Formats: sequence, C-alpha cells, structure tokens
Amino acid sequence: MNYPLRNKIYEKVKQVGNMTDVELANALTKDGITLAEADLNKVLLDLEIFGLIRVSWVTKEKRRIEVTEA
Repeated sequence: MNYPLRNKIYEKVKQVGNMTDVELANALTKDGITLAEADLNKVLLDLEIFGLIRVSWVTKEKRRIEVTEA
C-alpha cells in the first residue's frame, strides 16, 4: 500500500517537530523519495493550507517547517 506523498512528508515533519527544507529533502532522499523543488513546494503549500504545518523563512534560501499545534 502506497501512502500519498503529502502524508509521508507530514509524518517526517511530525516525527522531528521542526526541520528545515534541506533536512526534509535529505530525509526523503534517504527513504528513496526524490522530489523536484517545485513538487516539494506544492506539497508544503497544501499542508500549510490544510493547517497541518507552518513554513517560515529563516534565511533567504532556507525555510523552517514546523507542525502546528492543534
């Protein structure tokens, strides 16, 4: 059974609590999931719209991704 990519990304972030986009991409690559940056951005935007995560800029090229408290 394959889980949607959105669920896999949410579970990764939820396990750690908060991480950068680079750390997330590395964790996904370790699990055998390769994504283009545009695809990762779309999934992060979807999760943020659903209210599951919050994405904020740390530096010009690095984003912090954290699970929102329900």
